[in-house]
Amino acid sequence: MKKNINYFLGVFFVLLLTVSSCTEETYSLGDLTAPSNIVITADPVGKDATHPNGDGSGNVKITISATNALGYKVDYDANDDIAWVVLPSKTENKKFDSKLGVNTYRVTVVVSGVGGTSSVVTKEVTVRYDYTPDPAIITNLTNNASKTWIVDKSVAGHFGVGPWESGSTGPVWWAAAVNEKVACCNCFYTASFTFTKVVASGTYSLTVNSPDGILTKTGALAGGLPGIPATGDEGCYAFAGGTSAFTFGGSTSGVAASTPSTQTNINLAGSNTFIGYGATQKSYEILTITASTMYLRVQGTETGNAWYLKMIPKP
Repeated sequence: MKKNINYFLGVFFVLLLTVSSCTEETYSLGDLTAPSNIVITADPVGKDATHPNGDGSGNVKITISATNALGYKVDYDANDDIAWVVLPSKTENKKFDSKLGVNTYRVTVVVSGVGGTSSVVTKEVTVRYDYTPDPAIITNLTNNASKTWIVDKSVAGHFGVGPWESGSTGPVWWAAAVNEKVACCNCFYTASFTFTKVVASGTYSLTVNSPDGILTKTGALAGGLPGIPATGDEGCYAFAGGTSAFTFGGSTSGVAASTPSTQTNINLAGSNTFIGYGATQKSYEILTITASTMYLRVQGTETGNAWYLKMIPKP
């Protein structure tokens, strides 16, 4: 009888423990309040009454404040493809350098709160970016005053063409032999190009001197150069010369620095100047430059062409 009592007591305690362990616990997430009172403050570095869009560095201090916030992520230009960046703090220094001059970017911030809640705010940020090239490029190109360059006919590949795609960075379709254009188009070698740095104003100019004409295509393929005939084969054509301003800018070709490339462009203003060959557009990527050599890549006026030019200082 005693054994039966002990048995039933044991079963009772097991059942009691089982029932206790199956008791449902209740959890609460609390108040699921989404973040609010979100404020984005964007202060271009160097902003003052004279420079309302900053000092030209492109740097902007971005500060975010919000109520009930747990985290932040930002897309710095909603005008382009979305690229979210998680911010480790509420303050971030961002350099807007994708476009030269004064540009407006739409900055979008997502603020996350408890329980997966979130809020979104967008702000337009206007900032100025002025490209500053390596000082060595300026010195080599202009001698910090004025320097004249010509096409280097003494080396193979001083002129050539290949595809414009960034994955191809050489004259793979055709490259000139030494002195190749002397017989047909010696104007190509006698034209000169003088790059000047105006120290007082911090500006730059290019002057084209063409005593025997210039090598170019005609019509629309002449890139708007004045005085070039509407029709005719590629060749030497009379050209009065010209002077225009130019600026430096970051390369947009996609060619990697390891190619090599300086990642710097010479951007010509107006239509009355060019470098080397007339049938090109007005933005020349400096692949390499020293005091004694310069290698350029430029998009042709014919779709898909990249022209290459090797230059030396005029003796």
